[in-house]
Amino acid sequence: MSASEVLAQFRAEVGNAVTRARRAAGEVGARNAELRERTAHLARQARERRTEPTAAATPGDVREAAVGFRTERGLPVEQTPEAAELTAPASQPAPERVVPATLGSTAVAGPSGQLPRVGDDDEDFSQSRILY
Repeated sequence: MSASEVLAQFRAEVGNAVTRARRAAGEVGARNAELRERTAHLARQARERRTEPTAAATPGDVREAAVGFRTERGLPVEQTPEAAELTAPASQPAPERVVPATLGSTAVAGPSGQLPRVGDDDEDFSQSRILY
């Protein structure tokens, strides 16, 4: 095999690997989008107290672990009613409890004296310490 044939074969294999990786990333992204949509739908139902009587409630230890995970990472934690509250007949709407999210660290002003902008996007925090 000549060097050009080896190089051509290598390029073809790399191209195939990149194609497989892109396809896998697309499939995972679609799965994540479906999961987020389903979770948002279930949370909306819980807030509006429109759950099925036969719906299975999330065990308390799993809920506590999820709250701990999000709290440790400075992510917001939405307060939803307990399972017993959801299955009880709704006499009057319960007031919503809003717990402010506590971030893991405090923002520091950068060289220009500006603080990083505050947004409600809790997923893109990658540049916050680099730019400010």
